[in-house]
Amino acid sequence: MSTLRARCPHCRTFTAVALGPDYQCHACGAEFAAGLVRVPRAWGLGGEAMAAAAALPLPYPEAAVVACETLEEQTAALASALPERPLVLGGCCCAHTGAIAGLAAGRRLAVVWLDAHGDLNTPETSPSGNAWGMPLRAAIDGGWVAPADVALVGARNLDPPELDYMQTAGIDDDISRALASADAVYVALDCDVLHPAEISCFMPEPGGPSVDDMKEILRRVAAFRVPVAGLGLTGLRPDADVDTLARLVAAAGL
Repeated sequence: MSTLRARCPHCRTFTAVALGPDYQCHACGAEFAAGLVRVPRAWGLGGEAMAAAAALPLPYPEAAVVACETLEEQTAALASALPERPLVLGGCCCAHTGAIAGLAAGRRLAVVWLDAHGDLNTPETSPSGNAWGMPLRAAIDGGWVAPADVALVGARNLDPPELDYMQTAGIDDDISRALASADAVYVALDCDVLHPAEISCFMPEPGGPSVDDMKEILRRVAAFRVPVAGLGLTGLRPDADVDTLARLVAAAGL
């Protein structure tokens, strides 16, 4: 039974429908492993490029566009708009909070947060005041994911309060630990986790894995007994290479 209609990226007709977690276009027969949800917002100063990157033409059926006036409204709207297996395209990392909130309903959700930054600040500890430096902490403090079920991978620019919180909460980069007791996993991929030469991103940091290294990490996550409930791509610029992004998504099984 069709539960959600979306626009097919191949033939552009509004006939791609969700059949359980997968999509099939009734016009051209193309099949897809996820439904695309665009979130064209960046919650901080100067983030217009990230917001514009939500329009990148990823080859997945567009199931929803979530553009709200406040971050609280965005989180609630995104949580309710998710297809069964979403591919979320931001925008800034605040898009992940709504995805986590929606996917955590009724089950224990693990989060693999792939980011050059911690995103673990609060309004009281943030040096910049930009909300995009707080979404992982917001998801934890909101009760949608427990620190024991979080792996922060690739972080190399962390503020002292974030380091203190990680030590207190027991958060590290151990994916096996984070997934051990979960029912499903959401992968939050801020593309600044990659080496700056690999992708056009908003906040590049020196070092970081190559695209091939990241594909191996994503394949490792997908190989666990815990199913990948969804994946989000954030922190991009509008000139980011779509083929590179599609290869990363495919490595996670979507």
